[in-house]
Order: sequence, then structure tokens, then C-alpha cells
Amino acid sequence: MDIKTFKPRKLEIPVTEIEQASFCRLDDNLRSKTLEEEFKSGVKWQKVPLRYLKMKPDVIDSEIIKMKSVIGDKLFILGHHYQREEVIKFADTTGDSFKLSVEAAEEKNAEYIVFCGVHFMAETADILTTSDQKVILPNMAAGCSMADMASAEDVDDAWKFVEQNSDDFIPITYMNSTASIKSLCGKNGGLVCTSSNAKAAFEQYLPKGKKIFFFPDQHLGRNTALSLGIKRDEVNVWNPFKENGGLTLDQLNKTKVLVWQGHCSVHTRFTVDQIEEAKLRGANVIVHPECTNDVVSQSDYVGSTEYIIDVVNDADPGTKWGVGTEINLVKRLASQNPDKEIFCLDPIVCPCATMYRIHPAYLLWVLDGIAAGLVINQVEVDFEIKVNSKIALERMLNLPK
Repeated sequence: MDIKTFKPRKLEIPVTEIEQASFCRLDDNLRSKTLEEEFKSGVKWQKVPLRYLKMKPDVIDSEIIKMKSVIGDKLFILGHHYQREEVIKFADTTGDSFKLSVEAAEEKNAEYIVFCGVHFMAETADILTTSDQKVILPNMAAGCSMADMASAEDVDDAWKFVEQNSDDFIPITYMNSTASIKSLCGKNGGLVCTSSNAKAAFEQYLPKGKKIFFFPDQHLGRNTALSLGIKRDEVNVWNPFKENGGLTLDQLNKTKVLVWQGHCSVHTRFTVDQIEEAKLRGANVIVHPECTNDVVSQSDYVGSTEYIIDVVNDADPGTKWGVGTEINLVKRLASQNPDKEIFCLDPIVCPCATMYRIHPAYLLWVLDGIAAGLVINQVEVDFEIKVNSKIALERMLNLPK
């Protein structure tokens, strides 16, 4: 299709972004309530049978333990680092999204992969596992605001416009994106990256004179480009709500790294003022590269979720750490390191609102289904999308370590 002009669709802010602040509070009590109580938060929840709504936490716990025993080795539960404590304690393994998907693929005897994360993570697990394995997401309303900021249709149109109006662009997508966008990258010579290997992904192309169109997180894209010596005026933002992304053809042709206008609703809450307050307390500051560039520039350490965990765990006793990432992980790090002072940079407690929708009652619901011979909430990626996504993922795995 010939695209001379990129025409934006109707301005729509993802509901997952609008609802992000729904679970914010001033106290740090993140203990789960009954599902009936949590439904009062006003966010979008998937409907479940009535019996799960009023179940008390201790009853849910005992039922989950029983169902895990009944299903046995056919079940493998994945728990993302940002999950609430009442869910992650039932996980057979924990990690970031890609690490968990790889572990699921290696678990050949597991017929049922229950991913306690968000939708794009379950898609990635389905891409990497076998056709005999069924990937299940406990709550289909558990999306990702960042991934939702880049619809497959908008990205496809934008890519066609850029490809036809400028030379040498390669598409790279962050792991936090839909399977359709991973597939687009696979079909067009690009790849997928994580926050830990984004730099290696960029270095695969930039020294060869290629330009990069990066989806969907503008901050990880910008931070990575600047860390490689790309000038600020050579990094431009593609705004999907404006004609031609808000760029002239001259601006597009002078761009070395083009970043999609998306962001993480959790990591953009952190500010330079919060960093300054943490340093007044004598704390080291460590943040995720999904934070804005001014925050990244003022921090002592910057890295992926696994990097943050390793640095804080290996730090000397008695040290203080202000951490700029999701609150459930920060609280877990503090609990596991009582010899250090560990706190979240943001004094307002805001768990990831989409990850938070994996309530223990939803986990029990899908386990009850498996035990009864029913597969509830299976996530299945279209075959062609799966094939091209896997190509993009394999290119990532072949990046220099």
C-alpha cells in the first residue's frame, strides 16, 4: 500500500493508562482484599463466577494449594517481579517477562502455563512454547498501558509511511509490545529487545549506517540512543496523534533514532525532586531505563529489573537505596534485605494497575478450570504472527552478549 501521508486515527488514550492511578495510596499496605471489595476501585475487571467474589484470602490460599497438588507436574505458574505478594508466592519461578517465557518453553512436561503477568507477556510465552502447551492469563483485563499506546494498525501505517519516505530505517520493538508489532519487526529485518540488551540491539544497526524506528517506549529508546552518543536533535518522537507523526520529511530524514510516543505509567512517576530528596537521606539511587532522561541522568545506577535486583542484593550492609521501579518489587527487596534501608523514590504508593489485576481469586479460578478439564483465558497468537515474532526474538537471542 502506498502511503504518502500518515493520517492519525481518532485520539484515544488507552483505558489502562487512564486507570493507572486507581490503586494509588499514601500508606504502603498492599494486602489483597476480597475481589468484591477490589471491584469497587472502578477499573475494568474480567467477570468471574460469583463464588470467587466473597472468598477470603485464607480460603483462596488453601484452595490454590489444593489445586496445585491436584494438577501436579502438568502445571507451571510464572510470576512476574511486579506481582502482588499474595500471587507471586504461588509461582514456580519468578523473573522478568522474557526470562519467564524462556523458562516456560524449557518446561516441556508442563501442559498448562499460567502466566501471572500481563497480556503481552502471555503472548510471548505462547510464541516460544510448543503447540501442546496452553498459555493462560488469569485475568484478561490485565493489559499493559505502554503496549496499548501502540496499536498494531497505527504502527503498521507509521512503518509504511517511514519506509516509503525515508531510507535505511530498521524497526526495533521493546519486549513490552503486542505480538503483532514483534511480527512487523521480524518481517522487516528488525528485532525485539529487552531493557538489558537495548544497547546491543541498537549497536547491531547504527554503526552500519542504519536508522532505528523504536516502539513503543520513547524513554527507553531515547536513553539508549543518547548513551550511544546520538545527538539529542537526531532523536525524534513519532506522535501517532499527528499527521506524519508531527514531523516534516526533512526532520524525518535527519533522524537517526525515531521513537514512538509511548511510556510506562509506573516509571514516568519518578522525578528529579524525588532523587534529590533520596540523596539528602544519603541513599544511592537506582532506576529503570523506562524513566525519563532527566531522571536517568541524575541517578547513580540505571538498569533492567534483574539488574536492579542484583545490585541491591549485592550491596553492602547498612547502605541506603532509593529505587525507581514498581512498588511490589521494591517492598520485596526491602523484605529480603533487612540489613539495608530500601525505599521507593515515589512517596505515593502506586502499584502497576494492570499487573495488580491478577488477584489470587483469578488464579484460583483458572486452576479450578484446569482441574475440571476447562481451559479458561487461553492466550493464542495467530500462526503467521507467531512465526514472524519468533524470527524477531531469535535475532535478539543472537545479539552479542
